[in-house]
Amino acid sequence: MCFILNNYFYSTIQVAQHIINYNFGMKLFCFLILVNTYYYSFAQQTVFEKSDGLATATYFETINFYKQLATSHKSIKVEEAGQTDAGYQLHVVLLSSDNTFNPAMWRSKQKVIILINNGIHPGEPDGIDASMMLVRDVVNKKITLPNNVVLAIIPIYNIGGALNRNSSTRVNQNGPLSYGFRGNSQNLDLNRDFTKTDTKEASSFAKLFHWLQPDIFIDNHVSDGADYQHTITLITTQYDKLGATAGNWLRNIFEPEIYEGMKQKNWDLIPYVEFDGADFNKGINMFYEPPRYSSGYAALYGTFSFIPETHMLKPYKQRVQATYDLMVTFINKAWSNATSIKLIRSQHLQQQLTQQNFALKWGLDTTKKASIIFKGYQQDTVISQATGLPKMFYNHLKPYTKTVTYFNHFTAQNIVAKPLAYVVQIGWGAVISRLMDNGVQLKQLQKDTSIYVAIYNISEYKSRLQPYEKHHNNYAVKTIKVYDTIRFLKGDYIVPLNQLGNRYLIEMLEPTGDDSFFAWNFFDAILQQKEGYSDYRWDEVAAEILQKDNTLNQQLINKKASDSAFSKNGPAILNYIYKNSKWMEKAYMRYPIYRIE
Repeated sequence: MCFILNNYFYSTIQVAQHIINYNFGMKLFCFLILVNTYYYSFAQQTVFEKSDGLATATYFETINFYKQLATSHKSIKVEEAGQTDAGYQLHVVLLSSDNTFNPAMWRSKQKVIILINNGIHPGEPDGIDASMMLVRDVVNKKITLPNNVVLAIIPIYNIGGALNRNSSTRVNQNGPLSYGFRGNSQNLDLNRDFTKTDTKEASSFAKLFHWLQPDIFIDNHVSDGADYQHTITLITTQYDKLGATAGNWLRNIFEPEIYEGMKQKNWDLIPYVEFDGADFNKGINMFYEPPRYSSGYAALYGTFSFIPETHMLKPYKQRVQATYDLMVTFINKAWSNATSIKLIRSQHLQQQLTQQNFALKWGLDTTKKASIIFKGYQQDTVISQATGLPKMFYNHLKPYTKTVTYFNHFTAQNIVAKPLAYVVQIGWGAVISRLMDNGVQLKQLQKDTSIYVAIYNISEYKSRLQPYEKHHNNYAVKTIKVYDTIRFLKGDYIVPLNQLGNRYLIEMLEPTGDDSFFAWNFFDAILQQKEGYSDYRWDEVAAEILQKDNTLNQQLINKKASDSAFSKNGPAILNYIYKNSKWMEKAYMRYPIYRIE
């Protein structure tokens, strides 16, 4: 029997042999595809997944993971984004469904830009591993990245802390096996550095932030403190800071949608509150976030900002999954609210251009309140095996659920009027460089120029006795405003208040701001008197001054009459005359940022 194949005659034996060879080849081909698929799939697994949720990726493993994905997927790009104190470049991972990676183009197409920060505290690595899985699942189409949403992810922000790897500095935390350290290469907490900018990381972040101009910012963390049932909590930008339109939309629409989205994923998300020592009968307060924090900084530019805080005592695998699900929820809600997000942010930024008064402080408003469902554990007492004394513990055998009053409204305080412009003298280079990092528009004087300005004199202030992040902060600052014509020099800077950085400028350049440059000791040199006098010489000059200056002489007479101790204190009298004479140095206690009003 014969068969005709491709115009050739083959015997039955020959045909059988071809069929055997064909089947073997197909099986081998399928086997190789299977092996290759398995290898590819395994290669794309994260360290977290390969360890079954026990380990977190190192800095180098994390960056290499993203670079490998970028070699085989057009929708991802890994870019360097500036220097860090560790000597390594900061990286940012960009994801776009249309394979474009230009933020200006994204904004022109009305795409919602989500910036995600990880590893600001590398001992809290949940976001590092969750983001790696998220990006992989996006590029492999397991998760859809909508056309109107783009992602920018900082894989690890605190590289120095990530390289300082250990397994003992997070004593309260349940995993992973090893992790990074909270401080960076200067041993500074980067989540206190967004305004003072003592680190290269903060400088690089500011430039990256203004390049991206994100609509939503997420900074992944792990919480410390009390024990409770919830796996993940959330700090949301203080609504009132964003004004009525943006703040109310965030409070009443977008944030509730995030909570509902997490509920659908079986997570009981609640606001982050500091539960230690809280009296639930009196209620709990929303977290107050001055601009030193990442979310407080981003809020200065109208960005809807969030800090997820997973609970330290929950298993690491569970915490990472909750962080992953929250980021997916943000993507989905950004997609469905894209039009509102872009419109409301645009309106908010335009309002800041014309806004005349700005609040430098915010006070809790206890006349307004909400409520949350809190799932905790009852506190019990046992004898400590370490001390032999009674200790408090959270009894997991006694869980409870209760409605708790939640105060999340704030009122504006310390309101200052916006000047037309500030004048910053060229000698304050540390301040000028930070303004430039933040995209502030500056205009240098081309010649010496006399300008009539408002001047703050520091009348009172206190300084912290203990250092805080390399500074002894100034607080309780009071000023006296006077007006005068000052001769400024060629090279000094005019800073107009008609730009998108208006709020940042007022927060940083007004001396009474919580996180102003004055609060962070940038101008402490003015608090030290540089010139002085010898009593024996000044006594003669002072007498001549009193003879010529009837006004000062009368002031001195009145001062003596009202203060008997002063009237008997010769050095104090001489000092009073000196401080009220032309000889007193004008730079002493004079705040060196001037207002053009």
